[in-house]
Amino acid sequence: MSFIIERLLAWVNRRYGKKKSLPDELKDYFDEEKYAKMEAYRKERASFSLFSSTLSTGIMLVLLAFGGFGWLDSELRQVTQHYIWLPLLYFGVLGLSADLLSLPLQVYDTFILEERYGFNRTSTKTFFLDKVKGYLLGAIFGGAVLALLVWLVRELGNDFWWVFWIVITLFSLFMSFFYTSWLLPLFNQLSPLQAGSLRDKLEAYGRGIGYPLDKIFVVDGSKRSSRANAFFSGFGSRKKVVLYDTLIEGTSDEELVAVLAHEIGHYKKKHINNGIIMSVIQTGLILYLASLLIYNGTLSGALGAGQWSLHVNLIGFSVLLSPLTGILGLLSNYISRKNEFQADRFATSTYRAEPLGTALKKLATDNYENLHPHPVYVFCYYSHPPLLRRLRAINEAV
Repeated sequence: MSFIIERLLAWVNRRYGKKKSLPDELKDYFDEEKYAKMEAYRKERASFSLFSSTLSTGIMLVLLAFGGFGWLDSELRQVTQHYIWLPLLYFGVLGLSADLLSLPLQVYDTFILEERYGFNRTSTKTFFLDKVKGYLLGAIFGGAVLALLVWLVRELGNDFWWVFWIVITLFSLFMSFFYTSWLLPLFNQLSPLQAGSLRDKLEAYGRGIGYPLDKIFVVDGSKRSSRANAFFSGFGSRKKVVLYDTLIEGTSDEELVAVLAHEIGHYKKKHINNGIIMSVIQTGLILYLASLLIYNGTLSGALGAGQWSLHVNLIGFSVLLSPLTGILGLLSNYISRKNEFQADRFATSTYRAEPLGTALKKLATDNYENLHPHPVYVFCYYSHPPLLRRLRAINEAV
């Protein structure tokens, strides 16, 4: 049902955008050729999304209908029946198989679709090295977390959920602290922003609002894509500002200060802390619900398993959980859009509206963002407000 609703909304969204003309606010950023290219990209992207989501949903339905998840459990029990190694092997086979099956789609997306419209900068070597690194990290961290979960289920019974909740929360915070120090350098080169006009302006803005900016870094995002971004990482003394080199290339110093002011607005308005709290609460709720179903032998049988199986039940639980995760996603997106407006107002009040507006226009047009999304589609799937709505809000705040 969720697949049907999603595809229906995607179709409505596509049709809605076709009826709209180029907004006056963006006529300086588009000529007729570029606007036609953006429309072509959005059409191809929509077709690709339809194909890939239909394929993945079809595979899932076949596995559910013919007991594929239970069959895999039976086959792997001939390899090992150890209570920890069996779940690790099970999810390892599932994860690797799913990724390899989707590999042709990933290659098409990166080297054909994104390449055709000038976004891709990933080399074949980088693409496959990323794959290998991702597999290794998944095996190490994902395997450790899964092994701990299995052990807690065996040792604590239904009470496993609150202990695992504490552990996974601490693990997530730990990863947030050390993401730019340990994980990001495995994939990208991170270097301090060099002294100069841009750094001087960023630091001057930070001092003006009582927010020291002494750890500003540049990441080589151009290694993989022409798309631009910026983000904060860590907390307290380990807090870092990370700017994509593509963002620096495509925007002026004043626009970059405005973008950074927006990001600082998220911190000043407690959006980051509130998001962490919300995530922790959601995780606890999901784990509690899992504790109510994880020992249900009927669930394993419904997926084709010949006996109760923790890992098969986890698959079943994830399927049953999808309506709740959909509702939580709606709530999360609503809060995120609200936060974006607040961060924009913060940037406008502490810096200037004009460079923030021009920066948003450049980012949206360079990335071929949908300029006229359907309001219902925005409500369901957008974590950021549409560009024109943000621009109007910025102008109203002046």
